Amino acid sequence: MVKASGKKIIMFYSETMNEAEELRKVLSGNIKTKRKKLGLSQEKLAERTELSTQTINDIEGRRMWVSDKTLVKLAHALDMKAYELLLPSEAEFKSEPLLSLRENLKKGLDLVDQALDLGKTFKPIV
Repeated sequence: MVKASGKKIIMFYSETMNEAEELRKVLSGNIKTKRKKLGLSQEKLAERTELSTQTINDIEGRRMWVSDKTLVKLAHALDMKAYELLLPSEAEFKSEPLLSLRENLKKGLDLVDQALDLGKTFKPIV
């Protein structure tokens, strides 16, 4: 019984680590791609985010994960929404249904962002 339980824990841990690694891969790839597209060096991105160059290098190299605050700093510096940094790139979606799913997810999240922004402009009626 203990062995079966141990195997389940190891399998869960392995799956979780694979998913975490995949997420780091997506994040680092999106940061690097957008940074290069904007013509920014790691040093310039570090200046824009008030992070060290080593931190940017570690994030892009998948050696470091980011806090929510760092994710937002990176997104703002790269003229993106924070959630976009966590979406796999179009190149990672090989099939039409997955490309469509990615687009729909992005549209839905953009609508949520717009609704949240709209909610900030309204003042409560007293």
